[in-house]
Amino acid sequence: MDKNVLLISDGGGFMIEALANNLKKIADFSIIKVTPTIEDIKDNQNEADVILLYSGEFVHQSADVLTYLKDMCADKKKILCVIGYEKELEAVEKMIPDSLVTRKFLRPFDMRRLAEELEAASAVGSFTVSEASKHILMVDDDGSFLKMVQSWLSPYYHVTIVNSGMQAITFIATNTPDLILLDYEMPITPGPQVLEMIRSEPASAGIPVIFLTGKADKESVERVMRLKPQGYLLKTMPKQDILAAIDHFFVTNEWKSMQ
Repeated sequence: MDKNVLLISDGGGFMIEALANNLKKIADFSIIKVTPTIEDIKDNQNEADVILLYSGEFVHQSADVLTYLKDMCADKKKILCVIGYEKELEAVEKMIPDSLVTRKFLRPFDMRRLAEELEAASAVGSFTVSEASKHILMVDDDGSFLKMVQSWLSPYYHVTIVNSGMQAITFIATNTPDLILLDYEMPITPGPQVLEMIRSEPASAGIPVIFLTGKADKESVERVMRLKPQGYLLKTMPKQDILAAIDHFFVTNEWKSMQ
């Protein structure tokens, strides 16, 4: 895959220049800067497989541009990453589904980490959102843990995070992730109930589910395993063991216990 990044923003400015310089310095990317207009994006879309959308106020009035980006990424298998404040990311989300966004970076963000993650995504020649990047839905009411594990997985997988069981059920009503990482103890709708709901619907019954939880007592584990998830991981496990278990599952389509 090429080392070109199409950087879409509504102006130059210090942050854009700093970002471009860091992408060149850290990951040796060539940066193609374009404005958030259909004409500018269209003229340069074939120059890069990695699209970096630096959101600004323009995203609230640019439904046509976001729709064009959505169609372009779906048709041409582009890697799309989005930077922005929370409200800007929400505006993008309304027009571009999470399944087409490889990575989101909430401002303020770590430029070195962004550069390294873009490099990891582009380093695999066959990487595309629909092919090499498996889609993981992670469900947990602990926001800090969600974001930490998302940061571990995002260089290798497309990760969507939700913080309740019902948000997960709503999400899979219109999306089919390749794997769900599910917490056990959550308010209102706990993990075992979420799994039962997933298995009860024909459209979602086949989605693999691995529990990732702090619940380690024998009774809880046995209760969950009767529901036949693809695995049971503990949050106390080292990062490398959690990643290895998930990698093994995708490589073999089998669960290998790492406990």
